[in-house]
Amino acid sequence: MVISEIKLYELLKAKIGEKEAEAFVEILERKVDKKFEERKSDFATKEDISGLRTELLRTIYITSLGQLLAIVGSVIGIILALK
Repeated sequence: MVISEIKLYELLKAKIGEKEAEAFVEILERKVDKKFEERKSDFATKEDISGLRTELLRTIYITSLGQLLAIVGSVIGIILALK
């Protein structure tokens, strides 16, 4: 048992009895473990994070390149307009 489970057990033991408290904590632990296993696939893996990082870097690069081209085009447009 984990510390929080032990504390819960101790609190319940005084109220409902030792066997009932132990049974309740075990049932609760099984339910939490089951919920964790059900939701485990929703968590991001290292591969997911690596893929997102790569995609983000590519997006930043393309956006920066687009901004650079827009700035160069604007400067050229201003220079040609002033002549």
